[in-house]
Amino acid sequence: MADATLTLDVELLEVLRLLDQPVEEAARELIIMGLHRRGSIPQGKAAKLLGMPLADYLRHAGAMGIPYFRFTKEEFEAELRAAARTPQERSVKSSAAGTE
Repeated sequence: MADATLTLDVELLEVLRLLDQPVEEAARELIIMGLHRRGSIPQGKAAKLLGMPLADYLRHAGAMGIPYFRFTKEEFEAELRAAARTPQERSVKSSAAGTE
């Protein structure tokens, strides 16, 4: 692992101290979660980098406001329509798509 130097305000360091949060851990977690939030790394990679099971990471990320699903409104509506179709409707549609 490589080292890096980070300069922080005294006030932020005091807050971390009061929360009993080591600076290195807080910075690492926020960097990794920030990368995941921006879509730069997948959730599985974020969980691995933080050394936690994926299910635990997903709960933690959700508590931090990072959504599990990332859909546009149109994508979400299409998913809802697809989920509302019966298995027979899905089978007919996929069969029709294969014959074109």
